[in-house]
Amino acid sequence: MLFDHRIEVKSPDQVRSMRAAGLVVGRTLARLREAVRPGVTTAELDALAETSIREQGGVPSFLGYGHPPFPASICASVNDEVVHGIPGPRVLEDGDIISIDCGAIVPDASGTGWHGDAAITVAVGPVPAEVERLMQVTEDALWQGLAAAQVGGRVGDISHAVESFVRAAGDYGIVDGYTGHGIGTEMHMDPDVPNEGRRGRGPRLRRGMALAVEPMITLGTHDSVVADDDWTVITADRSWAAHYEHTFALTDTGVWVLTAEDGGRERLAALGVPCGAED
Repeated sequence: MLFDHRIEVKSPDQVRSMRAAGLVVGRTLARLREAVRPGVTTAELDALAETSIREQGGVPSFLGYGHPPFPASICASVNDEVVHGIPGPRVLEDGDIISIDCGAIVPDASGTGWHGDAAITVAVGPVPAEVERLMQVTEDALWQGLAAAQVGGRVGDISHAVESFVRAAGDYGIVDGYTGHGIGTEMHMDPDVPNEGRRGRGPRLRRGMALAVEPMITLGTHDSVVADDDWTVITADRSWAAHYEHTFALTDTGVWVLTAEDGGRERLAALGVPCGAED
């Protein structure tokens, strides 16, 4: 069912189908986190991701997506690369960080494909304290955004929670022009979920809506440029960036983080927010 133009509202059964896709993504990212080490190439991580997704009955969402078609199953963005990095021969080195964005499509019994989408940032060996702090602030901002979502609220409540947490944490850049998004039968759907905004603004949040929240935070500027490959987004001042993302759905009892193994229970409980997980 659609409302507000292209905003898709899912039935409980459809949300459960999205949970299947979310678990494929979450488990794949867990495998990739363990595989990140000095000497591994981003292409090797991509191959591992594709194998993991397909072994679990999914199809990579990113492979062939967009114009020009994205040539890989994950986005692998290193250091000053914010998002959409193309995996290849680059060898990870001690002191790097890598943001890995992963999507999968899993069909339900009718053959309808449902998407899951999530991202993590992983340190390759020890990194400076300011980089560790950047990663922690970005991940915590994601959970602040998730915790702000509730039936009857507005998308701007999520945006405000992300922004206010980051602003209070220090002098960080919130990358302009890139947002979270609706998700379901397509990877990117209405509404956009900005990482900056005001409470009480934007589309109303309803039971059955599914959204991806994804703060992209830098140690410097909010400005970025796109590389010659037409995909990789790089900070304009070459400062390092972190990126975290989860897909969630709103249920009658709260937020169900579809790409988290535990449905979001642990992190949401720590923030005093009920979890809507059904498994």
